Amino acid sequence: MATKIVGLGMHAPPKKLTNADLEKLVDTNDSWITERTGIKSRRIAELGAANSDFGLAASRKALADAGVRPDEIDLIVVGTCTPDMPLPSTACFLQKKLGARNAFAMDLNAACSGFLYSLSVADALIRAGRGKRALVLGSEILSSITDYTDRATCILFGDGSGAVVLAECPEGEGILSCHLQSDGNLWELIHCPGGGTVNPLTPELISRRMIYLRMSGNETFKHAVTKMADVAQKALSRNGYGVDDLALFIPHQANLRIINAVGKRLGVPQDRVFVNLERYGNTSAASIPIALAEAKAEGRLRAGDLVLLVAFGAGLTWGSALMRM
Repeated sequence: MATKIVGLGMHAPPKKLTNADLEKLVDTNDSWITERTGIKSRRIAELGAANSDFGLAASRKALADAGVRPDEIDLIVVGTCTPDMPLPSTACFLQKKLGARNAFAMDLNAACSGFLYSLSVADALIRAGRGKRALVLGSEILSSITDYTDRATCILFGDGSGAVVLAECPEGEGILSCHLQSDGNLWELIHCPGGGTVNPLTPELISRRMIYLRMSGNETFKHAVTKMADVAQKALSRNGYGVDDLALFIPHQANLRIINAVGKRLGVPQDRVFVNLERYGNTSAASIPIALAEAKAEGRLRAGDLVLLVAFGAGLTWGSALMRM
């Protein structure tokens, strides 16, 4: 057996943080942000919002889309780097709120690659006979670790959640293959240094702003382009397809310049590259499932379409998945 996506759902908080709003916080402006990132606005959670609540809203839409009840879900995998709390997992909170009493639940942290890592794990578990249906999410509240005094990073990130329902299907349909890679030697390029066992949470740590995300933008850009293009090509080659066979290419929505560079390197026509970055910013693990849900709502996903997903994130981590809708 293989697996296929049978339901899609997304949730974004109503509060918007526009480029004009950011002009009041840091030394920046709309044209500078748009030129360098392609982002116009991003959705931001209200203070105290729970990641699992975002996941609940997205999951209910995905389940309704699939025609599946919560008690018919066998496993829940949540890709996130901004959990409700260090323990228990956000997936367990989601299971409780959803009433998915027959599922086992776990979180997976691969930062912006989190959804593809989670999708790959769920796909492998179903293929191994550990369940028939999975709920897979990418869900983030990145505003909780964003430093709004750092103009290099605060312009990038937003909050949101995307969910898919994964179910058994005959081999040759659905997910054709997943490809995951990482390089821990490059961990410093994107990291959040404080709050773990290396730098436990203290007043001094907070005053030094070590609880916020840090990124080396130029180096990250170079690795993101080359690694996403390579792992995307790996998925196509593994399955005997070329770029011309693709109906849609959905990359991680990190930065428009990165998206354009990856598309150009692969040779994907712009009209087959899905982009919603301008409205949401970089939502980390949530970006691909949000894009999938929006692509379906816009009529850009049809039965039989060949779709390529690719992501890159902290770790460094990166991955791809090729699937037949």
